[in-house]
Amino acid sequence: MSLPMKTCILIVNLGTPDAPTPGAVGRYLREFLGDGRVIDFPWLPRKILVNGIIAPIRQFKSAREYNIKHRHRHGV
Repeated sequence: MSLPMKTCILIVNLGTPDAPTPGAVGRYLREFLGDGRVIDFPWLPRKILVNGIIAPIRQFKSAREYNIKHRHRHGV
């Protein structure tokens, strides 16, 4: 008798940007999302998606969120 397979979700912290700025957040997103284990697409479509769509759009909104957290954490 075989046991049914179970699905598991693993949540880990894979780092944060060097600074709460759009440039640093964009670099972080490109490095993190450029990994084939994070976005399971072939190299070229993943590169186009991350560098052409996700990072340029998300870096500004994400930088604002990181900035809020950074200021809150440091009491600014």
